Parts: sequence; C-alpha cells; structure tokens
Amino acid sequence: MSYLRKGVSGEPVRVLQVKLGVVPADGIFGPATEAALKAYQQKNGLAVDGVAGPDTFLRLGLGELVLLAHGARGETVKKLQEALAIPADGHFGPATEKAVIAFQASHGLEADGLAGPKTLSKLQAFAREIGQAQVAAATGAPAAPAAKTAGAAAPATTRVTLPSIEPGVQAKPAPANSIWAKIKGWLPGTG
Repeated sequence: MSYLRKGVSGEPVRVLQVKLGVVPADGIFGPATEAALKAYQQKNGLAVDGVAGPDTFLRLGLGELVLLAHGARGETVKKLQEALAIPADGHFGPATEKAVIAFQASHGLEADGLAGPKTLSKLQAFAREIGQAQVAAATGAPAAPAAKTAGAAAPATTRVTLPSIEPGVQAKPAPANSIWAKIKGWLPGTG
C-alpha cells in the first residue's frame, strides 16, 4: 500500500513535498513535511494523522502515488470496490484482490492484484483523478528534473516490499517500474 510518513525518503516524498509547497523538496519526510501535510489534512477534512495515503493522494491530485493492496482501508478502497461491482466495505481483502486480478486480466494488464494508477485509470470511477499523465509519472516516465538545493543530497533508492497490515498476509514487492520502487526507509532493512 502506498503510505508516506515521517522517516521515509525517496521520489514519492519529493512529489508530495512539491505539491504541499515544502521547501526544500528534498525527498526526506521530516518535520516540515509532516506539519505541511497535517495542515493540508485539517483544511481539507481528512484524518489529521500526518500520514499520506490513498485518500490524501487523491485529494491532492496525486493519483500517481495511489497503490492499493491487500490490507488497505479507506474511501479510495471503497470507491474501487464499487467500481468493480463487489460489496464495498472499504477494506481491501481477498475478495477485492480477486476482483482486481480478474479486472486486470480482462483488460490486458499485469494481473498482480495491486490497484495502482495503470489499473485505476481503466476504471470510469477514477477517470477524472488518474489519467495518462499520472500513469506515466507512476511508471517512471521522464519527468522534469527537481530543482537543485544547495547542500541537499539526492535521496537514495532501493527495491522495497509493500507492507501488509493484515496478520498472516504475505506482502508483495512494489512493481519494479513504479514510483514506489524508489523509496528508502519504508520498512526495517530498507533505510
């Protein structure tokens, strides 16, 4: 699942910082990013927890950062379930994963059960929030280079496994060509 919180670093954090107006946008989720995120969440009626997840990403217009997997919860998951015409409880469990895999297979997508920008862009319910620009951004298409900040080192990247919040559920690796494969400090051993 795609969640950003204090202590992680990488390209998804930099994208979030640019959108929130955090200067410098150095890709390191620290106190300034957390404060800016909490202020945004408060102002926009979101849960004020300082954690950026799918609901916050969509509200910010950052569809390229949405990556739903087994264990995710929230309004974005509920919207996905409704779009797939399955019972909508806002919890991405086995039935949601099975429906995502079936949808992906029937639309010529990699049937991995992860609902990221490529999958969501094929659903009418997400058409306004996730278009081809977000899909390109999420899959590593060339983007404008970040402004250089004096003394700021580029954040390191590493291949990560998506964390699971469901006991006994095996976490899946982040898609290799996704923006989520470029994050550090996500799990113990990745930072």
